[in-house]
Amino acid sequence: MSKLWRICLPRAPLLARRSSAQFRFGSANPAFFDNRLYGTATYRGQNNNKSSNNITLIGTGTIGLSWCAVHLRDPTNRITIYDPREDLLPYIKSLLPLYLSASPTTSSTAAQSVETLLSNGTITLAKTLEAACTPETHILQEQSPENPLSKQAVWSSIAPLLPETCHLWTSTSGIPASTQAQGLSASAKARLLVVHPFNPPHILPLIEIVPSPDTSADEVAFAMDYWKGREGHAPILVKKETKGFVANRLAFALFREACKLVADGVVGVKEVDQALEESLGVRWAVKGPFASYNDGGGEGANGGMKGLLRKIGGTIDEVWEDGMGGREGLKEGWEDVVVKQTEEVYGGVTKSALQERDRTTLRVLEVRGEERAKARKE
Repeated sequence: MSKLWRICLPRAPLLARRSSAQFRFGSANPAFFDNRLYGTATYRGQNNNKSSNNITLIGTGTIGLSWCAVHLRDPTNRITIYDPREDLLPYIKSLLPLYLSASPTTSSTAAQSVETLLSNGTITLAKTLEAACTPETHILQEQSPENPLSKQAVWSSIAPLLPETCHLWTSTSGIPASTQAQGLSASAKARLLVVHPFNPPHILPLIEIVPSPDTSADEVAFAMDYWKGREGHAPILVKKETKGFVANRLAFALFREACKLVADGVVGVKEVDQALEESLGVRWAVKGPFASYNDGGGEGANGGMKGLLRKIGGTIDEVWEDGMGGREGLKEGWEDVVVKQTEEVYGGVTKSALQERDRTTLRVLEVRGEERAKARKE
């Protein structure tokens, strides 16, 4: 996050326990888009490509610049950046080449310098918000501070500047689109949805598409199709707005238990990391929890997820009861829903599937070992 995002925000309980040096925000109104930082001109190269996607990025902190690298994989995309930080150009020159070179896919833009991308119009640095949000903007993606008031201020400032054909995407770790859209027109609400990556977006494939109840079906379809068509990314549709969406809810639940284990003196931080790196981290890189536990239930009609729950369901309940709230919040009949969907998606456990799992897991361990060995020599 750029330190020059100046938004005055009410502190949440967790933020209140952090030092003020970690959060530098200013006024809580649209004035944080201070055009005086850049004047009124726009640095724009020549671009006569009428069939390209014109994508505007508002904010280019860690996530925003990573998104820039992602969009640049498509050589037809044209990227406009607005960020009020004073060192924007040297910042981009310093980090964007690293993100492009780390991309898991190849692109003609990866070999081009930032100077070339600017001069040929692939990237434009807008010096005003009005210059960034034009009638030609096809997709607007914002990465403003992670606070509802901040998001609302951003959208109320930029939505009126954009055409009603523009797709409105927000990068957030957990603020629903419906919260961000308060005060916007019906048209803007229908076009706004969450496009949430897992950091860093230029490497990790997951993209969570999270519409609000007001988001149109066409907008959802466009976002899903856009990311399905981008090599190296795996979009999932989150059907209901929920705090933290999916991946972060899972991650934060695990992180809470990790913190509890450390605070209770069961293990230290290093041991928690080692336990995950040497077991679940590797396993879940190959198969998620439902697929993994389905395998763990074994073969045959009485195997799979149903078999797994029958075999260790009692232990699961005991662990859940030990400071985790037990089954509180789980709907009646959850086991039937989980078993049914797991069987529909993965079917029965087969020997060939287990062999594939083992081969892939061993390969993950081999690659990790090779990289660790290289790091030790450096």
